[in-house]
Amino acid sequence: MIETCDLSKQYNNDFWAVDGVTLSVQPGQILALLGQNGAGKTTTVRMLTALLAPTRGWARVGGFDVTKNPQEVRAQVGVLTEQHGLYMRMTAVEYLEFFGRIYGLDSAVRKSRTSHLLGYFGLEAAAHRRLGEYSKGMKQKLAVARTLLHRPALVFMDEPTAGLDPVLTEQIGTVIADLKKLRITAIVVTHDLNLAAAVADRLGMIHEGRLIEAGTPAQVWATANPVVRAFLNTQMKIPGR
Repeated sequence: MIETCDLSKQYNNDFWAVDGVTLSVQPGQILALLGQNGAGKTTTVRMLTALLAPTRGWARVGGFDVTKNPQEVRAQVGVLTEQHGLYMRMTAVEYLEFFGRIYGLDSAVRKSRTSHLLGYFGLEAAAHRRLGEYSKGMKQKLAVARTLLHRPALVFMDEPTAGLDPVLTEQIGTVIADLKKLRITAIVVTHDLNLAAAVADRLGMIHEGRLIEAGTPAQVWATANPVVRAFLNTQMKIPGR
């Protein structure tokens, strides 16, 4: 479903934000991308969602080349960015209606999916309140609802639980786990190793633009790579210790 080979992005002729990333994510799998700030995770996702052109290498998402077929790639993905940019004067219903039109959904489908998603995320009572009145957690839930509105085959989430309290973090984790039940392929960029261990089939560790480790959670926990071990030790207690 997602394939890359030597995927790379260079800036200013000398800085490689991403350097030679080769990975594969099978249909229905969830891959968690780990790494420190500035490691290249977000740049990788931007290339995979056809928002940024690679300098070298290639990527195919859902069978489409991100450089040759960017519109086809964007049509089948849902993207949750860390700064999701809600329109604060809109209500939740207006916001989802607006994006439903952008996605080309007809009126009946927009109404049905909006109702379902607001119910799923517990936002029915606030459906007609302006988004500027929403708490951070409510805004995050609505942003995830918008990401899923057009029922994408692939979902990319950049730090979906950043800054959320434990209860909301668990709720977002449940949403991501539900993607697996629906056979939706996902890449989740996160610093939350507890979340990654709970929902991901595979983990990828990016360091200074390079994919230095990839495998199942158990394989990554067991790695002897000192960079990976240092990151894991600073983020969470490693299982079994």
